[in-house]
Amino acid sequence: MIRRWPRQLAEIAPLLIAITVLSVVGFLWISARTSGLGFPLDDAWIHQTYARNLVEYGEWAFLSGQPSSGSTSPLWTVMIAVGGWLHLDPKVWSYLLGCLLLVTSAWICGRWLALRSRASWRWWFFVAMLLVLEWHMVWISVSGMETIALILLVLIVVSWIDSQNWNSLGMGMLIGLGVWLRPDALSLLIPVAWHVAFLNSGQFRKMLHRMGLVLIGVMLLVGPYMAFNYALSYELWPTTFYAKQTEYAVYREIPFFQRFWAQLVPPLAGVSALLVPGLILVTIVQARQGSWWRLAPLLWVLSYVGAYAVRLPANYQHGRYAIPIIPVVLVLGIEGMKAWVEPYAKSLFRRLFSRAWLLALPVLAIIFWWNGAQAYAQDVAIIETEMVAASEWIATHTESEALIAAHDIGALGYFGERTIIDMAGLVSPEVIPILRDEEALARLLDARGADYLMTFPGWYPKLVERAELIYTTDAPHSIRAGGENMTIYRWRPQGFAP
Repeated sequence: MIRRWPRQLAEIAPLLIAITVLSVVGFLWISARTSGLGFPLDDAWIHQTYARNLVEYGEWAFLSGQPSSGSTSPLWTVMIAVGGWLHLDPKVWSYLLGCLLLVTSAWICGRWLALRSRASWRWWFFVAMLLVLEWHMVWISVSGMETIALILLVLIVVSWIDSQNWNSLGMGMLIGLGVWLRPDALSLLIPVAWHVAFLNSGQFRKMLHRMGLVLIGVMLLVGPYMAFNYALSYELWPTTFYAKQTEYAVYREIPFFQRFWAQLVPPLAGVSALLVPGLILVTIVQARQGSWWRLAPLLWVLSYVGAYAVRLPANYQHGRYAIPIIPVVLVLGIEGMKAWVEPYAKSLFRRLFSRAWLLALPVLAIIFWWNGAQAYAQDVAIIETEMVAASEWIATHTESEALIAAHDIGALGYFGERTIIDMAGLVSPEVIPILRDEEALARLLDARGADYLMTFPGWYPKLVERAELIYTTDAPHSIRAGGENMTIYRWRPQGFAP
């Protein structure tokens, strides 16, 4: 059977590509019918703005002439800048790139499952198909964000670890490359160290040698990454790294296990929920066999979620920070269930349960795909009718030299064509220490001579009291979702009354 895999897989590859394209196009079609094409996150427009300035001006800046390290993912920015150099529509190029990364991730998932459990080509195709239908995965692939590229890198690393035939220096360099996508990639050092520790037990020198080579490989690429950020902002990490942690620091007062659970639940809302028993089974089996090294991917899942629970406990936007764990959960869960499932078992219970489970996975994936497509369309509609619409109003109704203070700056930077004070601190690092201090923010706006304030009113209730409302989007989508309309105010430089 193994010798027949290449022919069988060559036959199913076009089918997998077709399912992926239909899955992605379906999301985009539903979104287009709702409010038009766009991105479900304002952050995607931050990448697009950096990419456009890189293409047009040859500079790494969100605001032309002001170099900054506000892009968490320099590598992703360069990847989408390729579309600009090829004179392609930025949305279309981002969608194509996301689709390509999604189908490649699915293919590696199938290969990884085969590596771990000697699965047939049918299981290979099954797990790959589930991945391209999993709604979080489709959502993130057409979000314009770097997460889908990080997912592919995670899959390459964990599957390479499981092969037991990996080069230490090469592994370190791969993880270092991942840091250029997101600093989160450093979390992959944990499963690598786990693997090295168990397979070299009792060989302390060999263990140190291998991990030393891994760390050298990491620093070969992380060192330039830090130098890149330092040259732009005099910080070793991008300003987003500090701004996000400061903004959500208040959530760290919640008990840890509550934060951990809040991070874990959103990515399990879908087909992954049916795979939790498989995760438990694979853990039990590997523990009984003493194959602790094979639990390295599961350790990564727990440590990755735990790291966010500790430093950035934000689970909004469908738990987008935890989405990278989904493919790993999918492969490990199916591996665990595959050992137990027998559709033709003599036992009636086992036979019925096996068939029901095998049928439930694709059915649930399709049901949640539909619900996810609706969520994606709503998310895009909110960004298009709030952030993009307000930014376009700024571009046509304010003075070209106007200074705009705003919290969401992605669409504003791309469409507004104005100088910006970033009240989230991503490209205005001087804001980070006073993110939640409205009085200090007011003094900063006064000192900088801000002309306008663009925000959702509820985000800065004290600031908007001191400003003059001049425009609101009046769009329905954000209101229906329980939010507010983006509003533009004329800033009155008087600060707060004593």
